[in-house]
Amino acid sequence: MVRVTAEFWVKAYLRRLALADIAAFVTARGDATAGAVLVKQAPLDGTATLYQRSYNLDGDRVWVTLAQGPERDVDEAVRRQRSFDPDIWVVEVEDRAGRHLLDEDGLRE
Repeated sequence: MVRVTAEFWVKAYLRRLALADIAAFVTARGDATAGAVLVKQAPLDGTATLYQRSYNLDGDRVWVTLAQGPERDVDEAVRRQRSFDPDIWVVEVEDRAGRHLLDEDGLRE
C-alpha cells in the first residue's frame, strides 16, 4: 500500500470537502510528511466530535472518536493532544448535518 504524506492527505481531504460544499479549515499545521491528523466535526450547535486515524486489530486504518460533547471540551482535547505532539494536523469541519466524509472510499485509509 502506498502511504501519502500528511500534508498531501489534508489537501486532498479539504478538496473533497469543498466539492461537497462542506466548510473546512486547517487550524493547526503539523509535520508535512508524517504528522498525525485530527478531524474536528462541528455541526454548529455548540457540540463537536474529534476523530483521529488509528489502526484496528487487523492492521487496517480506521477513524476513532477521541472526544465528543460540548465544543469547548473537544477544543480542550485538541489542546491536550497538541501539548504532547506538536506535529499533529487539525482540520475543523463545519457542517450542520454533521457530515465529515471520513467514511467514504479513499478517506478511510
